[in-house]
Amino acid sequence: MERITTVDEVPEHGSFLFTVTEPNGREEEVILVHAADGIAAWKNFCMHEPDQRLDRGVGNGAAMRDSQIICPRHGSMFDAETGYCDNGDARGQTLVEVEIAVNRGDVYLTDDDLTFAHVGPIEEDDGLPDSTSHIGF
Repeated sequence: MERITTVDEVPEHGSFLFTVTEPNGREEEVILVHAADGIAAWKNFCMHEPDQRLDRGVGNGAAMRDSQIICPRHGSMFDAETGYCDNGDARGQTLVEVEIAVNRGDVYLTDDDLTFAHVGPIEEDDGLPDSTSHIGF
């Protein structure tokens, strides 16, 4: 069990984004959201179009309305508790669940197939060298 964050850090109307590593070494993003039964965790992509992230890593995370996670591209709405979508392009599909547990206000990753990597989005290497230069052009 790996600690991710606290319940208080999960926005009431948004999501908390973190990155996990799958057994094959591939990184995936996961979102935590408030649901009727507490906190739920879902892989951060729309089932209709897997390249479309629900939480783009800015602001309070994924757009939500009436306990539903909204795909920013198609407007499909996924139930925060079940992950099921009954409208739009993703109708009939369910988000990929990630197993978590909440204990004394802390949220833990309990999914045996995933390893907690870090809070925030996947860190992409842009191929550019890091620079600490103060020279401007």
